[in-house]
Amino acid sequence: MSGVLQAGERVSIIDPKGNKHSLVLQLDKAFHTTKGGLEHNDIIGQPEGIVVVTTGGLEFMVFRPLMYQVMVGMPREAAVIYPKDAAQIVMWADIFPGAKVLEAGAGSGALSMALLRAIGPTGRLYSYERRAEFADVARRNVADFMGYVPDYWTLTPGDLNEAILDTPVDRVVLDMLAPWDCVATVGEVLIPGGVLCCYVTTTTQLGRVMDTLRAHGGFTEPTAVEPSLRDWHAEGLAIRPAHSAAPHTGFLVFSRRLAPGVQAPLRRRRPAQGAYGDDYVGPMPKNMRFAD
Repeated sequence: MSGVLQAGERVSIIDPKGNKHSLVLQLDKAFHTTKGGLEHNDIIGQPEGIVVVTTGGLEFMVFRPLMYQVMVGMPREAAVIYPKDAAQIVMWADIFPGAKVLEAGAGSGALSMALLRAIGPTGRLYSYERRAEFADVARRNVADFMGYVPDYWTLTPGDLNEAILDTPVDRVVLDMLAPWDCVATVGEVLIPGGVLCCYVTTTTQLGRVMDTLRAHGGFTEPTAVEPSLRDWHAEGLAIRPAHSAAPHTGFLVFSRRLAPGVQAPLRRRRPAQGAYGDDYVGPMPKNMRFAD
């Protein structure tokens, strides 16, 4: 990326109150405020981190937007995975440079951006999205953020179970309504030791996907987490939580693929009495003993 800001680039301008605005720089254009106009020409050709002033004296700092800012502000058709969840996925799923990653569904492309940056040009991202209009938005958002559509990204409109690739992958991330329907499918292409991550939003989905992984038998005992984020205000002696926060957005379930033909060992921690009662509907974990 060039050191100076160029026409066609997106920038974030920030006023003294912390209010942010997103601009696509264009020659001879102006951004209008209640305190006069801000000329794009005053920004083009300058480095990041400058301060520009409107005709009415209002100051703005100018930076290229960071990825998390693009994620939450970009056009969307489907709900996006928020930065706090994307960061947890990249870390806990151990997304590394050169990795081959399978993603479904792509939604509006927020997680695709994080995955593409993590795997780099030596990696490969295979994304699936059941709705073609969502896939189109994801492609546009990624192209707008990166400046091009990476040749190491394959975006396939369609159902994962019907169009599954036949090449081994290192990691799988499922962001869909019923990820448990794809556990057996992705288990065929995920390498031994590979990580599966499922993003779900409700406790009902959380329980179903974890029980499906246990019932499959070819995955380790799943781990579930709920990432949360809280801003803080600190000025002098006034130190307190900020009014804004990012509470529940979803649950993340992680598990690792066992070697072919290997079954998960018998769980030592028995389920609570009545955990699988007469009214339970769903997969029954293998090798499960119930407390008397």
